[in-house]
Amino acid sequence: MNPKVLKTLEFLKIKEKLITYASSALGRNKLNDLVPSSDFTIVKRGLEETDEAFTVLRLKGHVPLDGVFDIRGSVKRAEIGSVVSASELVEVASTIKASRQMKKFITEVIEEENINLPILEEEMERISDLLWLEKEITNSIDEQGYVLDHASDTLRSIRNQIRSKETRIRERLDSIIRSSNAQKMLSDAIVTIRNDRYVIPVKQEYRSHYGGIVHDQSSSGQTLFIEPQVVVELNNDLQGLKVKEHQEIERILIALSNEVGAEAEGLRLTVAALTELDFYFAKARFSKTYRGTKPAINDQGRISLKRARHPLISADEIVENDIWLGDEFTTIVITGPNTGGKTVTLKTIGLTVLMAQAGLYVPALEGSEVAVFDAVYADIGDEQSIEQNLSTFSSHMVNIVDILKKADGHSLVLFDELGAGTDPQEGAALAISILDEVYNRGSRVVATTHYPELKAYGYNREGVANASVEFDVESLRPTYKLLIGIPGRSNAFEISKRLGLQDNIIERARSLMSEDRQEVDSMIASLEANRKQAENAWVEVREILRDAENIHNDLQKQMAEYYQKKDELTEKAKEKANQIIEEAKEKAETIIQELRKLRLEKNAEVKEHELIEARKRLEDAAPEVKRTAKKKTAAKKHSFLPGDEVKVISLGQKGALVEKLNDHEWQVQIGILKMKVDESDLEWLHTPKPVETKPIATVKGKDYHVNLELDLRGERYEDALLRVEKYIDDALLAGYPRVSIIHGKGTGALRQGVQNYLKNHRSVKSYRYGEAGEGGSGVTVVQLK
Repeated sequence: MNPKVLKTLEFLKIKEKLITYASSALGRNKLNDLVPSSDFTIVKRGLEETDEAFTVLRLKGHVPLDGVFDIRGSVKRAEIGSVVSASELVEVASTIKASRQMKKFITEVIEEENINLPILEEEMERISDLLWLEKEITNSIDEQGYVLDHASDTLRSIRNQIRSKETRIRERLDSIIRSSNAQKMLSDAIVTIRNDRYVIPVKQEYRSHYGGIVHDQSSSGQTLFIEPQVVVELNNDLQGLKVKEHQEIERILIALSNEVGAEAEGLRLTVAALTELDFYFAKARFSKTYRGTKPAINDQGRISLKRARHPLISADEIVENDIWLGDEFTTIVITGPNTGGKTVTLKTIGLTVLMAQAGLYVPALEGSEVAVFDAVYADIGDEQSIEQNLSTFSSHMVNIVDILKKADGHSLVLFDELGAGTDPQEGAALAISILDEVYNRGSRVVATTHYPELKAYGYNREGVANASVEFDVESLRPTYKLLIGIPGRSNAFEISKRLGLQDNIIERARSLMSEDRQEVDSMIASLEANRKQAENAWVEVREILRDAENIHNDLQKQMAEYYQKKDELTEKAKEKANQIIEEAKEKAETIIQELRKLRLEKNAEVKEHELIEARKRLEDAAPEVKRTAKKKTAAKKHSFLPGDEVKVISLGQKGALVEKLNDHEWQVQIGILKMKVDESDLEWLHTPKPVETKPIATVKGKDYHVNLELDLRGERYEDALLRVEKYIDDALLAGYPRVSIIHGKGTGALRQGVQNYLKNHRSVKSYRYGEAGEGGSGVTVVQLK
């Protein structure tokens, strides 16, 4: 890509922000070299890298990439036999630890979430298992680069001797500074160090009193730092021990450096893997900041952006727009007033393409699509000045001439204010001729202009579409909304009228305009009015649909309450009847016992079989509870078919069969309601004759009932989960035993989110992927309780 285009379309600003999300110098260096690619395979790979990293961030929120250093120079020196410093060895150990933690982290994510991350797994395989080397270094050197005593037995012994010798020296010197004449002879009663030897500060006039060696003097010359004779030998011994300490440390560092050099290849592969991982996750973290999504890519020049926005403009200020190009038309001509958002729209298209070709998510909703172009060309001037002179025109023409030398059928060309800066008629003619040239070459073109002549250009040529940025005449402000298919108007008369210009002046101005120009403006005004009318009608339809849904939901709720109340009353009636029967049996048994007792006591002539017969008559007289739900009818034997008119016996209502749910249950449409009914509760009325009808257009979405399927494809993650929650409630109220949720395959993020929600829903009995004929892993089939 041309470096000038990267600057013009602000890709370099995007890269500056992206670099700040790297965790190491390795990642920053790689991001600094990032440029858009025109190779379809490389672009696809780049987007997949970002997508896998984004999936991990969505699931875990972070990655352990701290403590990574660029150790390639240290490893190279160790490999050729040089000694690596202690601080460099610490960086080697830290990098090994970071790689080990990262490998464990990614492996656990793959296993726990049961997801496929082939690119990250590929990088994990390049990370060498060097835990032993990490331990060798950390057991010998601390995080500050200090070689520890236990790095070797020899070093421990030497340092013990050094500490012992230092203690003896201090004891000797402490006895001197505590002596009775020390206050008179010493400048200060302290022990200090000069030239790595212990000394005391002695006044100039008493220099010969202590003997020994003078190592330094104060700036005034009144104090001498003297090593007394009594400690000279001890200091000599201490220096000898320090030389041995340095030699032993050097030996330890050489040994560790040799071990690093022996693992040079494994360390280089590990660093390369960590560099790629930091690169991937920086792209993913940055994409998260502007709510980016992974676009589909193609090599046919198609662009379809859903609610696209410029990623460098604040979310509070930016207006999202739907932009499409490359199918019905390959050229868009955008007209409209200054500061209306035409240039921002142009940059949004170009920058989005460059970001996708650099492997970054695009600032648009899911379901967007971007073409991979061999080159992107742009002639964009940010000058919004009313006065444009020859030099400005010349500057634009130099760019355009260069573009026309290179543009072809695999190019995206962006022109801002094409033909501006010269005579309007000549400029418009040039603009039309230039657009014709790039159109005939097969380039995808988006151009902005002020010239009214170019409004007719889109109508007269197949493959060219007009567009405009909307302007609110009432508020005298641009809305920054892109309207593809509608050319822009200057709105000069309307704005002047709103600002108070006299009507007669405006009417005189209208009369001076050509008839063709007036007709074009009238046509545009009509298009805008029709569009607003259609939008208002759509809002009204949505309100009606929402009211119908609310009524349907209320009826479903009332029906559910009715059946619940009915079941409760039936159960209470059964309990009451059983209670009456039991009471009657108890009374009868009591009477029989009394009769038996009477017969025994008074020799009454009462036979046993007479008592049994009496009890049997009492039992036969007990009331029976009829179960209407199990009432059998002759009509039950009829072989039901979908579409049959039936009567629901328990409700006394007529309805139509929709579909058979299982071996003994049907879904029945009664009015606007659908419910599940046992086949034994149905009475067949008749089967209507099939009527041939012409196909009619159907409106997708929820009509007067709850659909058996919920389609989430193209939804954002959070919006999709809200729809699932509402849909499950609606399905439960409708009495559905089973529903299907279509989430598509895609990255698996939406599928995982849906199944995580279902896993914790109290009314979900179970769920599974669809069978081969049901949509496979792109569909989740839910069994409801």
